[in-house]
Amino acid sequence: MMLRTCPVLYSKAGPPTGGWQPLSFDDGAFHLKGTGELMRALLVLRLCAWPPLVTHGLAIQAWSQRLLGSRFSGALLRASIYGQFVAGETAEEVRDCVQQLQTLSLRPLLAVPTEEEPDSGVKTGLLETPGPNGNILMQLKVTALTSTQLCKELTSWVRRPGVSLELSPERLAEAMDSGQDLQVSCLSTEQNQHLRASLSRLQRVVQHAQAQHVRLLVDAEYTSLNPALSLLVAALALRWNKSRESGPWVWNTYQAYLKDTYERLRRDAEAADRAGLAFGVKLVRGAYLDKERDAAQLQGTKDPTQPDYEATSQSYRRCLELMLTHVSHRGPMCHLMVASHNEESVHQATKSMWELGIPPDGPVCFGQLLGMCDHVSLALGQAGYAVYKSIPYGSLEEVIPYLIRRAQENQSVLRGARREWELLSQELRRRLLGRGLRVPS
Repeated sequence: MMLRTCPVLYSKAGPPTGGWQPLSFDDGAFHLKGTGELMRALLVLRLCAWPPLVTHGLAIQAWSQRLLGSRFSGALLRASIYGQFVAGETAEEVRDCVQQLQTLSLRPLLAVPTEEEPDSGVKTGLLETPGPNGNILMQLKVTALTSTQLCKELTSWVRRPGVSLELSPERLAEAMDSGQDLQVSCLSTEQNQHLRASLSRLQRVVQHAQAQHVRLLVDAEYTSLNPALSLLVAALALRWNKSRESGPWVWNTYQAYLKDTYERLRRDAEAADRAGLAFGVKLVRGAYLDKERDAAQLQGTKDPTQPDYEATSQSYRRCLELMLTHVSHRGPMCHLMVASHNEESVHQATKSMWELGIPPDGPVCFGQLLGMCDHVSLALGQAGYAVYKSIPYGSLEEVIPYLIRRAQENQSVLRGARREWELLSQELRRRLLGRGLRVPS
């Protein structure tokens, strides 16, 4: 769903008259949901906050299939975890989910459920889903189109001082456009062949996405891959994020839990400004904390992550203010998704938007996972902000491993969902026992 843009620089307008009023995230947003949805959400969120279930999710799934049979086990999953977090398997089911979101003033962010071992064939598709002007946003995992091994090899060269101009974004972009027989001396013949095929796939995906009015948000992954991913995004941006292309069609994701994120974001934003390119950013806290620390310890390298949650939150606040300032100066040439389940971050973003004169439904939007943090999503949507829910789709066999991996990566978020449980319980008690009856928690 493409965001509506304003033809003037928002900073010139200044903040609107009157004082800023923070959104209320507990004043009945759940009244928009059905009772069955509330009960399922309460059950599933409680189960997902239980560490043993998340840690051993794949083993438990395999055990339930052997004990209960695939059919009954699948039915239980569809009625619980799958139904809570997945849009559906068919295009029709996805459209129904999108339409339901739209009735709640929410928007779809399609997420293809792929894992980071893409050397075998995987699917990457663009579903036609309804939305304002037929426009949507979609997450793109680059390792669904190129191998992790090649990304690691590219990363090792990109990180070296004085890296050859052979691996510049300009040269890769030229190869994408011209289809020339790209040869990079630091890569083997097989790796060069795979790089050319990957560039061709990426070019075709973005070309098709733009034709369908779909903006692609490239997922960040591990630090062993991210420099290569950023190189590929930079090459795509040179072709698809030019001013004549109506804003950024390719966005990059920045993980605030990494120590170098603020400086990288600042450099990239300034470079896009100097080059006259549109700039799209999805700002997240990050999901690979434990694995990044374990990898650094195993390799004897410096830990790339922030030391604790507060440091990560401080990094997120700095990155958020930096990007909002760029949006206020560049208007529709700079887009930002505040991808956070944290109420404090959302309050900070909405207040800064008000102070900078950025309209609620402008080039700043918010993102949360389908089935989580609905009290924040619904409050934002009802207040007129652009809010996207990340919606994976696919069969049980495709999606359940993806969901379990996401749950393992977001255990801190799931364990911190107590406030959402309380709001869900409160709304259920109100419906089931009567509005005026006081019931102890």
